[in-house]
Amino acid sequence: MKLKNILNKDLVKIDLKGNNKSEIINELLDLLVENGKLKDKELAFKDIMYREQQMSTGIQQGIAIPHSKTKSVDNLVACIGVKKEGVDFSSLDGVPSNIFILTLSPSDHIGPHVQFLAEISRIIKTEESRIKILNARSKNQVLSVFGI
Repeated sequence: MKLKNILNKDLVKIDLKGNNKSEIINELLDLLVENGKLKDKELAFKDIMYREQQMSTGIQQGIAIPHSKTKSVDNLVACIGVKKEGVDFSSLDGVPSNIFILTLSPSDHIGPHVQFLAEISRIIKTEESRIKILNARSKNQVLSVFGI
């Protein structure tokens, strides 16, 4: 999977303002709406929050990957957000999340969703990558961590 086919600088926000899980998710969904990637923000929000109720997508080491399958997209879409101060995302390790990678895929597609999550996880599992993202001063610097 080529991340450059999914992510670009218009889908990166390095100064998220939200102070809780719902606000962060809404802010990232707004980014998708602004870029014409989302048909129905309310449905997408509902689907992501349902997924969050099943199990938090706050993983570990300051990373959260809110994701869901939804009818609000025709193809896999994603965006990246950073909030240096961190937000409680009910992470497995209890550490606030400050790197957010939101992804949505069509309800009837399995392969691309799993491939995207695997590729993103491979990159952000290294401390070096996470530090580069947190210290990025531009959207292009964030994307460079992902080879874009």
